[in-house]
Amino acid sequence: MANILQDKKYSFKQKIVTFGGGTGHFSLLRGLVEQNLPENITAVTGTWDSGGSSGRLRTEMGVLPPGDLRQCLLALMEDPLQRQVAQRLFDDRLPDVTGTLKGHSVGNLIAARLEHIYKGPDRGVDAERLLFRIRARALPVSLTDLNLMAKLESGEEIEGESNIDLRGNQEGYNPDNRIMRIYFETNADPNPEVIKAITEADKIIFSSGDLYTSILPHLLVNGIKEAIVESGAKVIMVLNLMTKRGETDGFKASDFLKAFLFYLEDKEKINYLIANANGLNEEILDTYEKEGQKPVKVDEKDCLNLAPNLKIIQSSMATYHVREHLLRHDPDELAETILSLD
Repeated sequence: MANILQDKKYSFKQKIVTFGGGTGHFSLLRGLVEQNLPENITAVTGTWDSGGSSGRLRTEMGVLPPGDLRQCLLALMEDPLQRQVAQRLFDDRLPDVTGTLKGHSVGNLIAARLEHIYKGPDRGVDAERLLFRIRARALPVSLTDLNLMAKLESGEEIEGESNIDLRGNQEGYNPDNRIMRIYFETNADPNPEVIKAITEADKIIFSSGDLYTSILPHLLVNGIKEAIVESGAKVIMVLNLMTKRGETDGFKASDFLKAFLFYLEDKEKINYLIANANGLNEEILDTYEKEGQKPVKVDEKDCLNLAPNLKIIQSSMATYHVREHLLRHDPDELAETILSLD
């Protein structure tokens, strides 16, 4: 492995911290693990998921929602065969089981039990890393149980990450009634290990993902945005390939950037915006159009007016996964682009 790394054009001593959730974070981490030294990667995830198995475990067992951490740990596994077996195990929903366990992800149950056994979510995650021999780190951004809230332009308030995430599917949904701001219901204390990782980072990356439910809430946790602004790290934002009904209807790149800067509160700190450059198949676009989703257009002039130090990097990195009928960032292309940045 060392010989392969030495042949690459960029340094593998880069300390990288990533923020995100869902498949966008997964793709980013997969590429970074393949292209960078795993021990230099710290993946940070949210603790406000309120839906599905994670939401149920949060209520039933009093643990932090483990879904995003489960996905991170899968992405950070270096052996593809190990990852394949672990994914089948983690994603199993116990369909043949009756009672309260039915429908729970086995991966979530493992994380929940380790949190109890080791008396804390941070120690539980470390135990899971040891169990699955994962060299990269995965950290919850906060050790506090958090409830995400959103206020719409109409003045209506929505409680809970899941309700915010799925509001675009509701009958009578009005795309013009945009999210005005998000906030936590209670004080959000930071995980000290995340603050430490930020201060030591060379690059801080915000993955693509659901803007208001997976990405921006990280900046609401006490001390996180301050640590980022004060750090010497380059700050990189990976732009979504498509808009999302209920969160980013009609958004252009500048809309994503404007929202990010609003919560970061420092327009000079962001250094790079990474965007897709390759054209997308009309058939694929038609499929997304039916779901109320469109490609995110890169309006360079407006973006540069928002952030004076910004460089926009466009690369052909969109790939279509036929089996899932979904567009995704190519993990290797994305990682290579990020690691080559000065």
